[in-house]
Amino acid sequence: MGTDAALAERERAPDEINARARAVGLLHEAGVPFVVGGAYAYATYTGIYRDTKDLDLFPRKADAIRALEVLEKDGWRTEHHDEVWIYKAYKGDYFVDFIFSSGNGVATVDDEWFTNAKKATIFGYECLIAPAEEMIWSKAFVTERERYDGADINHLILKAGREMDWDRILRRFDRYWEVLLSHLMMFRFAYPSERDIIPNYVMTELMSRTLQTVRDGSWDERLCRGNLVSKVNYHVDIHHWGFGDGRAWDEQERPEGDVRGARSELENTAGSGR
Repeated sequence: MGTDAALAERERAPDEINARARAVGLLHEAGVPFVVGGAYAYATYTGIYRDTKDLDLFPRKADAIRALEVLEKDGWRTEHHDEVWIYKAYKGDYFVDFIFSSGNGVATVDDEWFTNAKKATIFGYECLIAPAEEMIWSKAFVTERERYDGADINHLILKAGREMDWDRILRRFDRYWEVLLSHLMMFRFAYPSERDIIPNYVMTELMSRTLQTVRDGSWDERLCRGNLVSKVNYHVDIHHWGFGDGRAWDEQERPEGDVRGARSELENTAGSGR
């Protein structure tokens, strides 16, 4: 990892880079819309390059199906890896991920990923690059023991935060605002001299919500929402300690489509027992 662009591909075989380039080219020719995410988008915003084992493309789910069909015709092996968030396409040992949501089903790829995307040249093609705001939204829920995307979020805020649409970020996180606050507090810890990158009104709003939850007290329902941010680390809580399944609860209560994030309440307490 570093600021040398060669680091992104130095450890990759030419055939692997060619496979990534071919996938992008075929999808462009077929008119399948996607935005580029992962290490390539991260480097676009931060100038930080790192070796990456795959190419992350973010289409809408319907377009992910189309993408697999296009690559199948070119001899790729395809896989509906997880209907919640990811499909995969393999060219021998090399692969492309088609990510249409976050692993918990929250950060779904929608029209705003495209209307707010940047443009950059990837493998010789002008591509849309996932917006920094949506990258943060997606990465914020990755808090496993073996992978934590908090440093990526910190670097995105550091390098792109002054131009980001913070109102959209607040709306994206909606009922998950505490997850956002946790990452913003880590940014403030990591970069105490750069705290003003995050607008004061954002911190004031989130701290006001926090104070309101202190006044409201605990929910009546004994619930663990930890499995929204980690698939494995809260298994004991739910299966042995008697906590309700927070992800299952959230999926039942989660607003649909564009309604998500449109409310102005400090906290969505539906189903909380209050």
